[in-house]
Amino acid sequence: MLATVLLAGCAAGVIPSAHTPGPQGLLAGFWRGLWHGLIVPVTFVISLFSDHVRVYEVHNSGGWYDFGFVLGLSIIFGGPSHGAARSRRRSM
Repeated sequence: MLATVLLAGCAAGVIPSAHTPGPQGLLAGFWRGLWHGLIVPVTFVISLFSDHVRVYEVHNSGGWYDFGFVLGLSIIFGGPSHGAARSRRRSM
């Protein structure tokens, strides 16, 4: 029961700013999500020291932005094929 409550507390919630343009009038879509996924290592470090930088754009188009973001992350961190190649090298 306690584990269920703790895991439910980690579930993603609704972002009220999604599907609404940001201060510049822009709505981040697939390409911006891909870019944000690619630069996430640098953005994360900067976000630790600045309140004005976020890793994830809250003014986004939803699913397409998320897809681009995850695709960018998988390109940077190697994706599933990188992990499979690494495990094959260890077993030899």
